[in-house]
Amino acid sequence: MNAKQKLKLKEGAKRYLTVAFFLVPYIVLFATFFIFPLFFGVYISFFRYNVFDPSASKFIGLDNYKLAISGLTIGTTNVTYYAKMFWGSLKNTLLFVGVSVPLLIIIPILIAILIDIQPRFYKIFRVIFFLPTILSISAVGIIFKWQFDTQYGFVNGLIRVFGGKEVAWLNSQPYAWIAIIVTTIWWTIGTNTVIIGAGLKEVDKQMYEAAEVDGASYPRVIWSIALPSIKNQIFIIVFTTVIASFNIYGQPDILTGGGPAPSGTVAAGTPGTTTVVMMVIRGLMTGVNRQPGLAAAMSLIFGFFILIISLGQAAYNKYREKY
Repeated sequence: MNAKQKLKLKEGAKRYLTVAFFLVPYIVLFATFFIFPLFFGVYISFFRYNVFDPSASKFIGLDNYKLAISGLTIGTTNVTYYAKMFWGSLKNTLLFVGVSVPLLIIIPILIAILIDIQPRFYKIFRVIFFLPTILSISAVGIIFKWQFDTQYGFVNGLIRVFGGKEVAWLNSQPYAWIAIIVTTIWWTIGTNTVIIGAGLKEVDKQMYEAAEVDGASYPRVIWSIALPSIKNQIFIIVFTTVIASFNIYGQPDILTGGGPAPSGTVAAGTPGTTTVVMMVIRGLMTGVNRQPGLAAAMSLIFGFFILIISLGQAAYNKYREKY
């Protein structure tokens, strides 16, 4: 091997070592916090898993999945408690997604359009709308729990000023959901607004001017030119917002604790009207009567459900681009 080949080999090794230096930490973290938990969750979903003594865990096959989906007969008792909790919380989660996602798409688009006009102090407004996103859900939850407090909250104080009657925002429906959705919108619209705003900046403003010369109104210009031009950004925020909304946990946990309870007689296993799937799963993982295997089964079912919706979104986007 001559000197030129040695130099080339040394440069190649140095290049690969540099790449490895940056990749290895990511791969280790990805494997530790995603790959291992995923496969471990699949594994324990087939067991009545004992956290404190794994050797005492008992293999039960698909019983955890049956328990989560339809209930299971244990001895002479048909246990449907966990199935009621899972499907009830999934219903609540779907309600949240169905109401919040359109608002979390439409409101940021409207704000981004207004900021794109560049009114006075528009940069300040852009910062104001984005600032809440840097707060933790714990801080946001505590702030809004006080705002919606029945006796001392700002919202009820404002209502009393105008002669209205106090509202038990966090203890009755539909007000508890309204409080959760308002909190979520205030906390999260900043990111979507920035993404849409960045897309609008790339739209050729000469197209606006040409349309206006032809007599098109500004709303028509936005509908026919601006929105089609940012369809990729809209798809991104729809995709990420749907997934994020399905994973809601902190808002109902801090604001309502999963309540209020449904009206009338509450059957065993009936979740509160704002109990979401992640609250049930976390409760089974860390509660007094913890059942990690059942929690893992619910997580996988829920994850598969989200995966199907995500694939449907991706397929629709691909179809839309093709035709």
